[in-house]
Amino acid sequence: MSEMNPYQPPASRADTAAAAATGDFNAGGRAVDAGRGWEWIASGFALFKKQPGTWILILIVLLVCSILLSLVPLIGGLANMLLLQVFMGGVMLGCRALESNESLEVGHLFAGFKQNTSDLVVLGVLALVAWVIIAIPAVLIMGGGSFMAMMHGNVAGLIALGLTFVLAILVVLALSVPLYMALWFAPSLIVFHNLKPVDAMKMSFFACLKNVVPFLVYGVILLVLSLVAAIPFGLGYLVLVPVIMASVYTAYRDIFFAA
Repeated sequence: MSEMNPYQPPASRADTAAAAATGDFNAGGRAVDAGRGWEWIASGFALFKKQPGTWILILIVLLVCSILLSLVPLIGGLANMLLLQVFMGGVMLGCRALESNESLEVGHLFAGFKQNTSDLVVLGVLALVAWVIIAIPAVLIMGGGSFMAMMHGNVAGLIALGLTFVLAILVVLALSVPLYMALWFAPSLIVFHNLKPVDAMKMSFFACLKNVVPFLVYGVILLVLSLVAAIPFGLGYLVLVPVIMASVYTAYRDIFFAA
């Protein structure tokens, strides 16, 4: 008997997905070996090497857009969070173009504004709401710590404040992991397979859950590379960030398509 997927999208969407990419699409995602975590990064770097100048330009344009949006009073920060998923959808389309031996263009960054835009924006809204929910317990913990510090007003109060700060960070980190799992492949699943945001988040979450060990390897390697990239005045991030974006695509191809 074949293993049942923890999440299976509507059949009509899965059928239309088949034409979106080469190979047989595995809606539930497949479990891969731990070493694939490194392979995703190596394959992402291979995509970067095809057009490094364009990749760096895309990153610079993305940063400029983010800064300009941040300057908009009141809604700038929210707009950044909402549109991040739209930009990521466009980057994934650019990765597919590179994989197909086509040219990567700066315009790919904005391709999400022409394809599946409403679903990508809704994905951004869901992500924003999730971050607000995650922040609530952290704020409550910090508020309690601040109250205790004011009540005691001595070394014990300062220690309590420090401990609650650490606890708040740990809570945010713990709650962020499931959210990252749900968002990691969601833009790809939306732009390539026309999934609705909630369906894409569910599918992404369960695919990541199947591959906890490869993602641990992936995360440790990226942590080391992040430290190395910071050494030359942070210039290494001009390479590392595009490689990370490309590795999201290579991981998507590896997990959701048969080898």
